[in-house]
Amino acid sequence: GDSYGVLPRPCRALVLLNPQSGAGRALDDFQAVVQPMLAEADIATTVFVTERPHHAHEKVRDEDLSQWDTLVVMAGDGLLYEVVNGLMERPDWEDTMKKPLCILPGGSGNALAASINHYAGNDHVAKKKLLTNCTFILCKGLHTQMDLVSLSTASGKRLFSFLGFGWGFISDVDIDSEKYRRLGNARFTLGTLQCLAKLRVYQGRLSYLPAVPEPGASPAPRDPQEPVTNGQAGHIVPPAGTEAPGALPSDSLLVPLSQPVPAHWTVVPEEEFVTVYAIYQSHLGTNLLMAPAARLHDGCIHLFYLKAGISRVALLRLFLAMSRGTHMDLNCPHLHYVPVRAFRLEPRAATGIMTVDGEALACEPVQG
Repeated sequence: GDSYGVLPRPCRALVLLNPQSGAGRALDDFQAVVQPMLAEADIATTVFVTERPHHAHEKVRDEDLSQWDTLVVMAGDGLLYEVVNGLMERPDWEDTMKKPLCILPGGSGNALAASINHYAGNDHVAKKKLLTNCTFILCKGLHTQMDLVSLSTASGKRLFSFLGFGWGFISDVDIDSEKYRRLGNARFTLGTLQCLAKLRVYQGRLSYLPAVPEPGASPAPRDPQEPVTNGQAGHIVPPAGTEAPGALPSDSLLVPLSQPVPAHWTVVPEEEFVTVYAIYQSHLGTNLLMAPAARLHDGCIHLFYLKAGISRVALLRLFLAMSRGTHMDLNCPHLHYVPVRAFRLEPRAATGIMTVDGEALACEPVQG
């Protein structure tokens, strides 16, 4: 039921490649696996190799991109996060965000690549097979819309995220295991075991706007000018005439962080968590099918939270089940899942790491 666009033939692609990502094999894999397939599919490539953090961000923010039909990211999810936020800083972001983006797995986690492989109906694969599948999707040239989530923080940052926002255990594993990047995907297994050994609890308040109204909740206020979704990048478009040209989309579902959440939101009664994770794609990593119900543009944030009190054995069992996407079948009383349209997280103290699309953030109140 999805509607697709198709890349032109011949096609010109700008490939943004991080040679350090994952186990440091991205450039070799691009030359050995990707380039021969693209040449056969009549896709001409300009390869831009990043030399430092934010290099790709600056490139797509400042460059004239009209000479390319698609932007291809050959790296981990972190480089695509840089590219998306670089594009959103352009004065012509609305037009530029219509340019198709492609992810080719070159990192350790490769969550978006694994998700797209899953949405395409392919069998679960990893490493070179996943790279081949994703390159084949690029060769076919079909593209469709993807939701973005707009995040704002107490310190005034505005970020755009395509994968997920996390706090607590999952984010700790992600960032603490950075030092083992050369191990590829195995770094997460090692990181999980280390974080299990020193299992921590995080205190804060979690609130959300359910995607489907919960029984007994107060009704949402009637807005005579109901915002519409423009479907291009999943932004909510404000009523016509309310925004300056080039201004970023307004967060129409949110009130400022200094105000309490609206009355029709749900506030989670517990305030002690092991982890909170808001994911918008199916996979959290190549081998972690966290939100099997997620789709590329379902207009939904899949919110998971794990309450304090879970044993290490039960937590390990959940993560093992997540490799098959069967973690909800365990009916763990500590694990909660709710599809939402917006959320807010207010940590009681600045403890723990927050992550957006796998990149570390300072710990502070945030909403999306």
